[in-house]
Amino acid sequence: MSDLDPYDNAMKQLAAAAKLVKLEPSIVEVLSEPKRILNVSVPVKLDNGKMKLFQGYRVQYCDARGPYKGGIRYHPNVSLSEVKALATWMTWKCAVVDIPYGGAKGGVVCDPKKLSLGEKERLTRRYTSAISDFIGPYTDIPAPDVYTDPQTMGWIMDTYSQMKGHPIPECVTGKPISLGGSEGRNNSTARGCVTCAREAAKAEKIALKGATAAVQGYGNGGSWAAVFLKELGVKVVAVSDSKGGIFSKNGIDPAKALDYKDKKGSVVGLSGTSEISNEDLLELDVDILIPAALENAITGNNASKIKAKIICEVANGPTTPEADKILSKNGVFLVPDILANAGGVTVSYLEWVQNLSRQHWTEQVVNEELERKMVTGFKAVHDFSKKHGVPMRDAALAIAVSRVAEAIKALGIWP
Repeated sequence: MSDLDPYDNAMKQLAAAAKLVKLEPSIVEVLSEPKRILNVSVPVKLDNGKMKLFQGYRVQYCDARGPYKGGIRYHPNVSLSEVKALATWMTWKCAVVDIPYGGAKGGVVCDPKKLSLGEKERLTRRYTSAISDFIGPYTDIPAPDVYTDPQTMGWIMDTYSQMKGHPIPECVTGKPISLGGSEGRNNSTARGCVTCAREAAKAEKIALKGATAAVQGYGNGGSWAAVFLKELGVKVVAVSDSKGGIFSKNGIDPAKALDYKDKKGSVVGLSGTSEISNEDLLELDVDILIPAALENAITGNNASKIKAKIICEVANGPTTPEADKILSKNGVFLVPDILANAGGVTVSYLEWVQNLSRQHWTEQVVNEELERKMVTGFKAVHDFSKKHGVPMRDAALAIAVSRVAEAIKALGIWP
């Protein structure tokens, strides 16, 4: 993991996109800082009776195109810079797949693996109460992220609804189905990513049947991506988690790897595989590489060693700007995070629409709409990339920034 500042990376990307689309300096200035930053102290009573104070954040970057939208993560390494960067990328992500949201992100500095279920619930409810004046179904709609899940969203929904005096399922997405969650939401990020990988393979004339793939990060996004790749005929030869990785030239069964991880706490040790480091996994000679862990996995130090033909970013910000230049020079077809992992926020949007109208759609309907959004988004970015001779990330950012800038100019400044 690199120590590069995530928000610096996000601003470098903004500067490059602004230059490409000749954005007015005044709009760049507006977009150079988030609209609102909340720092909250979150006291929680632990199971042993003692009180512990946690630091929490909610960053609202831009709402020119609609209510803020973004996940909440629980992780020991959560920082304000990281949350600001993620809120920025959420803004571009919503814009590039053309859904009417702005971008936000939240986080609490904690180690959820060391908290009991009751402690996580009390942490979640206290954090929700601390940011409750700044979130809501038409203001800012949270969702799950790293080490948060549908249960976390259920606690947020209940806390917010109790404070308002009536059920408000549309205040949060990624909820359990029983609370108004959407069919297909659990694997939507991975489904969207693999849809992009499929379209990228078509563009690069790579046959998916018999192609090889490696997945770094075997949480929800990475494990489902492996499943969907296998369904397309791709052989997944390596997967990894925070404790290490595994490799098999004959292919790894994604379901067996996940089952083993659930039982043992890691994929390392799965029968029929050899151990491999996360760093070595990134450098394998495969057709498709899926970075699905945390930020800054591919940097200027290792980008020249990447042999994959296609990279599809499930993780947020896994590739630094310096690495982007190297990968582009080496002819790697990279589908950037703001497009590749937009499946999650797309189905979150569909969940929100269902909640607002008190409807519940079938998984088939949800997946069809997700497919349409992802294919349309990919085509727009790929067409821009070819027309202007720029990498896919530059094209995605240019389209997204242009759409946000257009909204800012149309709104004007009041008062």
